[in-house]
Amino acid sequence: MKNDYFQVVRGGLNSTFQDLGRKNLYHIGLPFSGAMDKRNYLIANKLIDNNKNDPVLEFAFQGPSLKYFGRKRNIVVTGDVNFKIIKNDNSQNEGECYRTIGLDEGDTIDIMSTNKSVYGYFSISGGFKLNKVWGSFSTTIRAQIGSNNGSKLIDGQDIKLNEPNQLSNKKLSFVNSKIEFIRVIKGTNFDYFSEQSIKDFFSKDFEVTKLTDRMGMRLEGIKLNNIKKTNIKSEGLVKGTIQIPADGKPIILLSDHGTLGGYPKFGVVISADYDKLVQIPPGSKLKFKEIQLKDAENLYKLYNMETNNILSKIL
Repeated sequence: MKNDYFQVVRGGLNSTFQDLGRKNLYHIGLPFSGAMDKRNYLIANKLIDNNKNDPVLEFAFQGPSLKYFGRKRNIVVTGDVNFKIIKNDNSQNEGECYRTIGLDEGDTIDIMSTNKSVYGYFSISGGFKLNKVWGSFSTTIRAQIGSNNGSKLIDGQDIKLNEPNQLSNKKLSFVNSKIEFIRVIKGTNFDYFSEQSIKDFFSKDFEVTKLTDRMGMRLEGIKLNNIKKTNIKSEGLVKGTIQIPADGKPIILLSDHGTLGGYPKFGVVISADYDKLVQIPPGSKLKFKEIQLKDAENLYKLYNMETNNILSKIL
C-alpha cells in the first residue's frame, strides 16, 4: 500500500518540524530547539490523538500550503491563524483553530498567516513519517540537523505520513492570553549595568525589531549603559538569556540560540512567560518586570498545572 502523503505547494516562511526538543547536547554546541510555543504544540497533538512528543509543523507568519493524497484523516491547527481548506472540487471552507477537521484525498490546506502573533502549529492524525536525529525530530536549520535533512519545507517536496488514528470530532475553547509584563530574573552580569540603566530596563518600553527569528529576538529602546566591560569570556547560555552587546540594545536568546556567548548577561526570561514572549510580533512594545528565582519556580509550576488542566479538557 502506498503511503499517504502531502505535496508541498508552498513551503511558507520558516516551516519546520518540531517536537519538545533535543536534550543534553549543549556540550557539543546543539541547543534544545523544539517548539517555540510549547503549550500550542501540546494542544495540537492532544486534539489529534497523537503522542505528546510527536513532531508537528511549526510555521512563522505565513504557513505552508499542502495538498493531501491518501485516506480521510483529521488535521488540526493551533495558534491565532488564518487558514482555509480547498476541496478537490475547488470549493473552499474557512478553517477554525483548535478543532479537528476532516481532510479528503485531493484536498489542500492553505495556511495563509498568523494573526497578531508569530507562530502556529499544524498536526495530522497519525503524525508525520520522520526519523529522529540526536534523539529528536526537531529541525535546527542553522546547524542543518534534524528532520527533513535539517531544512525548512521547500516547494514541491513530498511529506510521508504514518498510519492514521481513528477519526474523531474534538474542539477546544482556547484563547492565546497576553500578559502586561515579561518577567525576568537577574543574570550573572546584572551588576555590570548602571543603576539608571537597571531602572530604565524595568520601567521603559522596548520594541521587538524585525531582526528576530528562532535564534533570538533583538529589541530597540533606551541604551543600557555597561559600567564594567562590554565583552566577557564566552560562557554557557540558556534559552531566555538577555544579552547586552556593546550597543546597549538587548538580545533575548530563543530556542535555536548559540550555546556559548561573550556578551554580558543582564537577566533571563522566566520559563512560564516564554510561550507568550515568542508570540510577540515585530513592531510590538513590551515591558519587563523583575522577580526572584523562587517566584519564577512557583510560576513555572503554575504554568505546568494550567497546561495540564487545558489538555485534560480535550477528551
